[in-house]
Amino acid sequence: MKNFVEELRWRGMLAQIMPGTEEYLQKNLTSAYLGTDPTADSLHIGHLCGIMMLRHFQRCGHKPYLLVGGATGMIGDPSGKSQERNLLDSDTLYHNQEAIKKQVARFLDFDGTEPNKAELVNNYDWMKDYKFLDFVRDIGKHITVNYMMAKESVQQRLNGTARDGLSFTEFTYQLIQGYDFLYQYQHYGVRLQLGGNDQWGNMTTGTELIRRTLGNDAQAFCLTCPLITKADGKKFGKTESGNVWLDRNRTTPYAFYQFWLNVTDADAERYIKIFTDLDQETINGLIEEHKQDPGRRILQHRLADEVTTLVHSKEDLDMAIAASNILFGKATKDQLAKLDEATLNDVFKDVPHYDLPKDQLGQPAVEVFCREGFNIFPSKSEMRKLVKGNGVSLNKEKITAFDRPVTAEDLIDGKYLLVQRGKKNYYLITVK
Repeated sequence: MKNFVEELRWRGMLAQIMPGTEEYLQKNLTSAYLGTDPTADSLHIGHLCGIMMLRHFQRCGHKPYLLVGGATGMIGDPSGKSQERNLLDSDTLYHNQEAIKKQVARFLDFDGTEPNKAELVNNYDWMKDYKFLDFVRDIGKHITVNYMMAKESVQQRLNGTARDGLSFTEFTYQLIQGYDFLYQYQHYGVRLQLGGNDQWGNMTTGTELIRRTLGNDAQAFCLTCPLITKADGKKFGKTESGNVWLDRNRTTPYAFYQFWLNVTDADAERYIKIFTDLDQETINGLIEEHKQDPGRRILQHRLADEVTTLVHSKEDLDMAIAASNILFGKATKDQLAKLDEATLNDVFKDVPHYDLPKDQLGQPAVEVFCREGFNIFPSKSEMRKLVKGNGVSLNKEKITAFDRPVTAEDLIDGKYLLVQRGKKNYYLITVK
């Protein structure tokens, strides 16, 4: 059996680990779970390290459980938060759960016949009928308030370093998460909890609850991955516009690909170990090759290729590469036409945009592109000169006559015109 802990260690994916965990895993086919609260209908790349832990766990021969926190999602986890989250209704949580399962299915095998096939569980299933009085009698008695108060996540919310106080609802979160571990220990044979390092306090509450409930001989372990940050110390997964999501409707495969393509050399060296399946020898070879000629950005390209294919598909990767080439003059009209609307807007989000009334179609190009309010050409005569010199393109095809009509047949996705002046100047016109 492949050494799971060693796999995490060389990849830089190991933060804290309980004594005895590695030895136990080497001797036993083990079940482990990782929890995520369904607060949105998509995971973002901040979740990826945990999901990759589960993936490596299964590839090392062990059995992964993904716990979707239908119950805890109704409460909110204080860990790493400065204020209480908005509570979600059961219909929204169910929708989010199904969407998350679909995403994670690209990383884990839920359908195999092997004993280590992945399972999806929802803590709402065992919490929904648990009466409050029964819970505080059965579970609450085992964990003291002093023990709960000592957790760093609780302290931060109580001592004024965070904006809000801590509601009783949130205070109970670690008890419920602890019970999740106990329940799965008893019903599914789960012996290990995985999570981000900000979860360590909640996770150890689970092992403590198991020990106090079932006795000191009960073996339960915790292991965390570090919270992934960028080389400058900033939070990983955030851009100026927000999270980088796994759902293509929130973040297009093109924008997703671009995120990885544009990371720094230092980040690329860390991320390629964490977010790909590539083995140590291959990664070390890529790092050495990259150092020989950093300008080729070998690490970034391979990282972007691997993660985009893993999260989306090879077809999406090909489209993302084709879309990336458009701005550098290597693409054709056919490739442009294949882009969906969201990707087209992503590719050209930083170029000047203009609106054109639909009734203006049919006019000569020089009239359309030099109309008042359009800052594409200095003048009609300048456009004529550029057309003669093959310096103007419409939808990646050279315009050979300045007076050729611009018609509805030229529209991309039935509404866009892409004008190119020279090699690098693009303008996107939306026909309304």
